[in-house]
Amino acid sequence: MRVLMVSKACIVGIYQRKLELIAQHGIELLTLVPPSWRDERGEQKLERVYTQGYRLETLPIVFNGHFHLHFYPTLAQHMRDFQPDIVHIDEEPYNVATWHALWLAKRYKAKALFFTWQNILRQYMPPFAQGERWTLHKSDYAIAGTASAEQVLREKGYCGAVAIIPQFGVDTDVFLPMAKSAARPFTIGCVARLVPEKGMDIVLRAAAQLSGEWQVRIIGGGPMRAELEQLAHELNIADRVIFCGQLSSIEMPQQYQQMDVLAVPSRTLPNWKEQFGPRASVEAMASGVPVIGSRSGAIPDVLGEAGLIVPENDVPALAGALRQLRDDFGLYQSLQTKGRARVLAHFTHEQVAQATVQVYQALAAL
Repeated sequence: MRVLMVSKACIVGIYQRKLELIAQHGIELLTLVPPSWRDERGEQKLERVYTQGYRLETLPIVFNGHFHLHFYPTLAQHMRDFQPDIVHIDEEPYNVATWHALWLAKRYKAKALFFTWQNILRQYMPPFAQGERWTLHKSDYAIAGTASAEQVLREKGYCGAVAIIPQFGVDTDVFLPMAKSAARPFTIGCVARLVPEKGMDIVLRAAAQLSGEWQVRIIGGGPMRAELEQLAHELNIADRVIFCGQLSSIEMPQQYQQMDVLAVPSRTLPNWKEQFGPRASVEAMASGVPVIGSRSGAIPDVLGEAGLIVPENDVPALAGALRQLRDDFGLYQSLQTKGRARVLAHFTHEQVAQATVQVYQALAAL
Protein backbone atom coordinates (compact mmCIF):
# COMPACT_ATOMS: atom_id res chain seq x y z
CA MET A 1 0.00 0.00 0.00
CA ARG A 2 1.42 3.38 -1.05
CA VAL A 3 0.52 6.37 1.14
CA LEU A 4 1.44 9.96 0.38
CA MET A 5 1.18 12.24 3.41
CA VAL A 6 1.23 16.03 3.18
CA SER A 7 2.06 17.54 6.58
CA LYS A 8 3.66 20.79 7.66
CA ALA A 9 3.50 19.48 11.25
CA CYS A 10 6.03 16.76 10.40
CA ILE A 11 8.84 19.27 10.10
CA VAL A 12 9.11 18.76 13.89
CA GLY A 13 11.72 16.07 14.44
CA ILE A 14 10.20 14.21 17.38
CA TYR A 15 6.90 13.86 15.50
CA GLN A 16 8.63 11.90 12.74
CA ARG A 17 8.91 8.80 14.93
CA LYS A 18 5.25 8.11 14.12
CA LEU A 19 6.18 7.98 10.44
CA GLU A 20 8.85 5.35 11.03
CA LEU A 21 6.36 3.25 12.96
CA ILE A 22 3.70 3.57 10.24
CA ALA A 23 6.22 2.34 7.70
CA GLN A 24 6.99 -0.68 9.91
CA HIS A 25 3.44 -1.89 9.26
CA GLY A 26 4.34 -2.52 5.62
CA ILE A 27 3.23 0.88 4.36
CA GLU A 28 5.25 2.46 1.53
CA LEU A 29 5.16 5.99 2.90
CA LEU A 30 6.17 9.25 1.25
CA THR A 31 5.82 12.26 3.56
CA LEU A 32 6.02 15.71 1.98
CA VAL A 33 6.77 18.74 4.14
CA PRO A 34 7.72 22.37 3.52
CA PRO A 35 11.32 23.43 4.22
CA SER A 36 9.96 25.53 7.11
CA TRP A 37 6.79 26.95 8.62
CA ARG A 38 6.31 30.46 9.99
CA ASP A 39 3.97 31.50 12.78
CA GLU A 40 3.93 33.96 15.68
CA ARG A 41 6.86 32.11 17.30
CA GLY A 42 9.11 32.68 14.28
CA GLU A 43 10.30 30.24 11.62
CA GLN A 44 10.44 26.53 12.39
CA LYS A 45 12.81 24.80 9.98
CA LEU A 46 12.66 21.13 9.07
CA GLU A 47 14.34 18.88 11.64
CA ARG A 48 15.44 15.53 10.23
CA VAL A 49 15.48 13.26 13.27
CA TYR A 50 13.58 10.03 12.55
CA THR A 51 13.92 9.19 8.87
CA GLN A 52 14.28 5.41 8.61
CA GLY A 53 12.02 3.18 6.53
CA TYR A 54 10.11 5.88 4.65
CA ARG A 55 10.79 8.91 2.44
CA LEU A 56 10.75 12.42 3.92
CA GLU A 57 10.98 15.05 1.19
CA THR A 58 10.47 18.80 0.97
CA LEU A 59 8.46 20.72 -1.56
CA PRO A 60 8.03 24.47 -2.11
CA ILE A 61 5.27 26.25 -0.21
CA VAL A 62 3.28 29.31 -1.27
CA PHE A 63 1.96 31.73 1.38
CA ASN A 64 4.12 30.26 4.14
CA GLY A 65 2.68 31.25 7.50
CA HIS A 66 -0.84 31.82 6.19
CA PHE A 67 -2.76 29.00 7.79
CA HIS A 68 -5.78 29.12 5.49
CA LEU A 69 -4.04 30.10 2.25
CA HIS A 70 -0.82 28.09 2.02
CA PHE A 71 -0.43 25.30 -0.55
CA TYR A 72 2.22 23.33 -2.42
CA PRO A 73 2.42 24.18 -6.15
CA THR A 74 4.56 21.16 -7.14
CA LEU A 75 2.43 18.58 -5.35
CA ALA A 76 1.00 17.26 -8.63
CA GLN A 77 4.45 16.14 -9.77
CA HIS A 78 4.97 14.08 -6.61
CA MET A 79 1.47 12.64 -6.91
CA ARG A 80 2.08 11.64 -10.52
CA ASP A 81 5.48 10.07 -9.81
CA PHE A 82 4.47 8.20 -6.63
CA GLN A 83 0.98 7.09 -7.71
CA PRO A 84 -0.36 6.71 -4.15
CA ASP A 85 -3.24 4.49 -3.16
CA ILE A 86 -4.08 6.86 -0.30
CA VAL A 87 -3.41 10.57 0.22
CA HIS A 88 -3.24 11.53 3.89
CA ILE A 89 -3.82 15.30 4.10
CA ASP A 90 -2.61 16.31 7.54
CA GLU A 91 -4.52 19.59 7.41
CA GLU A 92 -7.88 21.09 8.36
CA PRO A 93 -10.73 20.85 5.83
CA TYR A 94 -11.00 24.62 5.36
CA ASN A 95 -7.44 25.18 4.06
CA VAL A 96 -6.38 25.72 0.46
CA ALA A 97 -3.65 23.10 0.93
CA THR A 98 -6.35 20.54 1.75
CA TRP A 99 -8.52 21.43 -1.24
CA HIS A 100 -5.57 21.26 -3.60
CA ALA A 101 -4.33 17.91 -2.29
CA LEU A 102 -7.84 16.44 -2.30
CA TRP A 103 -8.47 17.57 -5.87
CA LEU A 104 -5.19 15.97 -6.97
CA ALA A 105 -6.01 12.77 -5.07
CA LYS A 106 -9.28 12.48 -6.96
CA ARG A 107 -7.52 13.26 -10.23
CA TYR A 108 -5.05 10.41 -9.65
CA LYS A 109 -7.78 8.08 -8.35
CA ALA A 110 -6.42 7.80 -4.80
CA LYS A 111 -8.50 7.58 -1.64
CA ALA A 112 -8.12 10.65 0.56
CA LEU A 113 -8.47 11.60 4.21
CA PHE A 114 -7.93 14.79 6.19
CA PHE A 115 -7.18 15.59 9.85
CA THR A 116 -8.96 18.07 12.11
CA TRP A 117 -8.52 19.54 15.58
CA GLN A 118 -11.38 22.03 15.10
CA ASN A 119 -13.41 21.83 18.31
CA ILE A 120 -15.54 24.98 17.96
CA LEU A 121 -18.41 25.21 15.47
CA ARG A 122 -17.22 28.12 13.35
CA GLN A 123 -18.61 29.44 10.10
CA TYR A 124 -16.18 30.82 7.53
CA MET A 125 -16.43 33.52 4.89
CA PRO A 126 -16.32 32.60 1.19
CA PRO A 127 -14.45 30.86 -0.33
CA PHE A 128 -13.44 28.95 2.82
CA ALA A 129 -16.98 27.92 3.71
CA GLN A 130 -17.54 26.48 0.23
CA GLY A 131 -14.13 24.81 0.21
CA GLU A 132 -14.79 23.20 3.59
CA ARG A 133 -18.19 21.86 2.44
CA TRP A 134 -16.58 20.43 -0.71
CA THR A 135 -13.87 18.73 1.37
CA LEU A 136 -16.43 17.20 3.73
CA HIS A 137 -18.38 15.90 0.75
CA LYS A 138 -15.47 14.54 -1.30
CA SER A 139 -13.18 13.03 1.35
CA ASP A 140 -13.24 9.29 1.92
CA TYR A 141 -12.31 9.40 5.61
CA ALA A 142 -11.49 11.82 8.41
CA ILE A 143 -9.28 11.66 11.47
CA ALA A 144 -10.35 13.86 14.40
CA GLY A 145 -7.92 14.61 17.19
CA THR A 146 -10.63 14.51 19.87
CA ALA A 147 -14.27 13.51 20.31
CA SER A 148 -15.24 17.20 20.33
CA ALA A 149 -13.58 17.64 16.94
CA GLU A 150 -15.63 14.73 15.58
CA GLN A 151 -18.77 16.35 16.98
CA VAL A 152 -18.01 19.58 15.11
CA LEU A 153 -17.50 17.59 11.89
CA ARG A 154 -20.91 15.98 12.31
CA GLU A 155 -22.56 19.30 13.08
CA LYS A 156 -21.09 20.65 9.85
CA GLY A 157 -22.71 17.84 7.90
CA TYR A 158 -19.88 15.36 7.46
CA CYS A 159 -21.42 11.91 7.01
CA GLY A 160 -18.33 9.82 6.31
CA ALA A 161 -16.20 7.59 8.48
CA VAL A 162 -14.23 9.20 11.33
CA ALA A 163 -11.47 7.83 13.55
CA ILE A 164 -10.52 9.66 16.76
CA ILE A 165 -6.72 9.62 16.91
CA PRO A 166 -4.33 12.23 18.35
CA GLN A 167 -2.18 13.69 15.60
CA PHE A 168 1.04 12.52 17.27
CA GLY A 169 2.08 10.42 20.22
CA VAL A 170 5.02 10.50 22.59
CA ASP A 171 8.25 8.52 22.42
CA THR A 172 8.37 7.09 25.93
CA ASP A 173 11.94 5.85 25.37
CA VAL A 174 13.04 9.48 24.97
CA PHE A 175 10.74 11.29 27.41
CA LEU A 176 11.73 9.57 30.65
CA PRO A 177 11.40 10.34 34.39
CA MET A 178 14.64 11.40 36.05
CA ALA A 179 15.58 12.05 39.67
CA LYS A 180 15.03 15.63 40.84
CA SER A 181 18.09 17.75 41.58
CA ALA A 182 18.16 18.72 45.25
CA ALA A 183 19.93 21.98 44.39
CA ARG A 184 17.11 23.26 42.18
CA PRO A 185 14.34 25.49 43.51
CA PHE A 186 10.74 24.40 42.89
CA THR A 187 10.51 24.93 39.12
CA ILE A 188 7.27 25.72 37.30
CA GLY A 189 7.57 24.92 33.63
CA CYS A 190 5.54 26.38 30.77
CA VAL A 191 5.77 25.27 27.14
CA ALA A 192 3.55 27.33 24.87
CA ARG A 193 3.18 29.98 22.24
CA LEU A 194 3.34 33.37 23.93
CA VAL A 195 -0.15 34.50 22.96
CA PRO A 196 -3.15 35.53 25.14
CA GLU A 197 -5.02 32.24 24.91
CA LYS A 198 -2.14 30.28 26.46
CA GLY A 199 -2.43 32.18 29.75
CA MET A 200 1.23 32.73 30.60
CA ASP A 201 0.27 35.90 32.46
CA ILE A 202 -1.81 33.73 34.81
CA VAL A 203 1.25 31.63 35.62
CA LEU A 204 3.30 34.70 36.52
CA ARG A 205 0.56 36.13 38.74
CA ALA A 206 0.05 32.77 40.48
CA ALA A 207 3.78 32.24 41.02
CA ALA A 208 4.04 35.69 42.57
CA GLN A 209 1.72 34.48 45.35
CA LEU A 210 4.10 31.67 46.36
CA SER A 211 6.50 31.84 49.27
CA GLY A 212 9.87 30.16 49.53
CA GLU A 213 12.25 29.32 46.71
CA TRP A 214 10.79 28.86 43.25
CA GLN A 215 11.35 29.79 39.63
CA VAL A 216 9.40 29.79 36.35
CA ARG A 217 10.86 28.49 33.07
CA ILE A 218 8.92 29.62 29.98
CA ILE A 219 9.75 27.82 26.74
CA GLY A 220 8.29 29.24 23.55
CA GLY A 221 8.14 32.33 21.43
CA GLY A 222 5.44 34.74 20.40
CA PRO A 223 4.25 38.34 20.35
CA MET A 224 3.56 38.54 24.11
CA ARG A 225 7.14 38.04 25.27
CA ALA A 226 7.88 41.71 25.93
CA GLU A 227 4.54 42.13 27.70
CA LEU A 228 5.24 39.10 29.90
CA GLU A 229 8.73 40.34 30.73
CA GLN A 230 7.22 43.67 31.75
CA LEU A 231 4.63 41.90 33.90
CA ALA A 232 7.38 39.94 35.66
CA HIS A 233 9.10 43.24 36.50
CA GLU A 234 5.85 44.76 37.77
CA LEU A 235 5.31 41.72 40.02
CA ASN A 236 8.91 41.98 41.29
CA ILE A 237 9.67 38.42 40.18
CA ALA A 238 11.81 39.10 37.08
CA ASP A 239 14.84 37.47 38.70
CA ARG A 240 12.86 34.24 39.14
CA VAL A 241 11.49 33.98 35.59
CA ILE A 242 13.59 32.46 32.81
CA PHE A 243 12.50 33.02 29.21
CA CYS A 244 14.15 30.24 27.22
CA GLY A 245 12.75 31.21 23.82
CA GLN A 246 11.70 28.75 21.13
CA LEU A 247 13.69 25.50 21.33
CA SER A 248 14.03 22.60 18.92
CA SER A 249 11.99 19.49 19.58
CA ILE A 250 15.08 17.39 20.29
CA GLU A 251 15.98 19.71 23.18
CA MET A 252 12.67 19.17 24.95
CA PRO A 253 13.29 15.85 26.75
CA GLN A 254 16.16 17.47 28.66
CA GLN A 255 14.02 20.54 29.40
CA TYR A 256 11.40 18.51 31.24
CA GLN A 257 14.14 17.21 33.53
CA GLN A 258 14.50 20.77 34.80
CA MET A 259 10.82 21.12 35.77
CA ASP A 260 8.91 20.06 38.87
CA VAL A 261 5.50 20.84 37.44
CA LEU A 262 4.08 21.89 34.07
CA ALA A 263 1.45 24.64 34.13
CA VAL A 264 -1.10 24.70 31.29
CA PRO A 265 -3.44 27.61 32.16
CA SER A 266 -5.09 28.01 28.73
CA ARG A 267 -8.08 30.34 28.49
CA THR A 268 -10.97 29.86 26.07
CA LEU A 269 -11.62 32.70 23.64
CA PRO A 270 -14.62 33.18 21.33
CA ASN A 271 -12.71 31.66 18.39
CA TRP A 272 -10.42 29.22 20.23
CA LYS A 273 -10.26 26.64 22.99
CA GLU A 274 -7.50 24.17 23.79
CA GLN A 275 -7.53 21.35 21.26
CA PHE A 276 -5.41 18.74 22.99
CA GLY A 277 -3.58 19.93 25.99
CA PRO A 278 -1.13 21.18 24.51
CA ARG A 279 1.27 18.43 23.42
CA ALA A 280 3.60 19.46 26.23
CA SER A 281 1.09 17.93 28.67
CA VAL A 282 1.69 14.36 27.52
CA GLU A 283 5.42 14.92 27.09
CA ALA A 284 5.60 16.16 30.66
CA MET A 285 3.57 13.23 32.00
CA ALA A 286 5.82 10.79 30.15
CA SER A 287 8.78 12.55 31.79
CA GLY A 288 7.38 12.17 35.30
CA VAL A 289 6.39 15.84 35.57
CA PRO A 290 2.92 16.44 37.09
CA VAL A 291 0.64 18.76 35.14
CA ILE A 292 -1.76 21.45 36.32
CA GLY A 293 -4.21 22.40 33.59
CA SER A 294 -7.22 24.64 33.19
CA ARG A 295 -10.66 23.44 32.09
CA SER A 296 -10.19 24.82 28.57
CA GLY A 297 -11.19 22.44 25.78
CA ALA A 298 -9.64 18.98 25.83
CA ILE A 299 -7.24 19.53 28.75
CA PRO A 300 -9.35 17.66 31.35
CA ASP A 301 -9.86 14.74 28.94
CA VAL A 302 -6.14 14.46 28.23
CA LEU A 303 -5.07 14.64 31.88
CA GLY A 304 -7.84 12.47 33.30
CA GLU A 305 -7.01 11.64 36.92
CA ALA A 306 -3.29 12.05 36.23
CA GLY A 307 -3.22 15.82 36.72
CA LEU A 308 -4.79 18.70 38.63
CA ILE A 309 -7.52 20.80 36.99
CA VAL A 310 -8.24 24.44 37.91
CA PRO A 311 -10.81 26.90 36.55
CA GLU A 312 -9.79 29.14 33.69
CA ASN A 313 -8.38 32.59 34.54
CA ASP A 314 -8.28 31.70 38.26
CA VAL A 315 -4.98 32.94 39.68
CA PRO A 316 -5.65 31.92 43.31
CA ALA A 317 -6.69 28.41 42.23
CA LEU A 318 -3.52 27.93 40.20
CA ALA A 319 -1.39 29.27 43.04
CA GLY A 320 -3.11 26.86 45.43
CA ALA A 321 -2.52 23.89 43.12
CA LEU A 322 1.15 24.83 42.82
CA ARG A 323 1.50 24.99 46.61
CA GLN A 324 -0.28 21.65 46.94
CA LEU A 325 2.11 19.91 44.56
CA ARG A 326 5.14 21.54 46.15
CA ASP A 327 4.16 20.65 49.71
CA ASP A 328 2.39 17.28 49.37
CA PHE A 329 5.06 14.79 48.32
CA GLY A 330 2.62 11.88 48.39
CA LEU A 331 0.33 13.61 45.89
CA TYR A 332 3.32 14.59 43.79
CA GLN A 333 4.56 11.00 43.54
CA SER A 334 1.06 9.72 42.82
CA LEU A 335 0.62 12.10 39.88
CA GLN A 336 4.07 11.20 38.57
CA THR A 337 3.10 7.54 38.47
CA LYS A 338 -0.39 8.13 37.09
CA GLY A 339 0.86 10.51 34.40
CA ARG A 340 3.46 8.11 33.04
CA ALA A 341 0.96 5.24 33.12
CA ARG A 342 -1.67 7.30 31.28
CA VAL A 343 0.74 8.13 28.47
CA LEU A 344 1.79 4.49 28.14
CA ALA A 345 -1.87 3.47 27.97
CA HIS A 346 -3.15 6.08 25.51
CA PHE A 347 -0.60 8.42 23.93
CA THR A 348 2.43 6.60 22.54
CA HIS A 349 3.65 6.93 18.95
CA GLU A 350 3.12 3.20 18.56
CA GLN A 351 -0.57 3.48 19.42
CA VAL A 352 -1.10 6.47 17.14
CA ALA A 353 0.74 4.77 14.27
CA GLN A 354 -1.21 1.53 14.63
CA ALA A 355 -4.55 3.34 14.73
CA THR A 356 -3.57 5.37 11.65
CA VAL A 357 -2.62 2.23 9.73
CA GLN A 358 -6.01 0.76 10.61
CA VAL A 359 -7.59 3.77 8.92
CA TYR A 360 -5.47 3.14 5.82
CA GLN A 361 -6.58 -0.49 5.79
CA ALA A 362 -10.22 0.52 6.09
CA LEU A 363 -9.79 2.97 3.22
CA ALA A 364 -8.13 0.33 1.05
CA ALA A 365 -11.12 -1.93 1.63
CA LEU A 366 -13.65 0.66 0.42
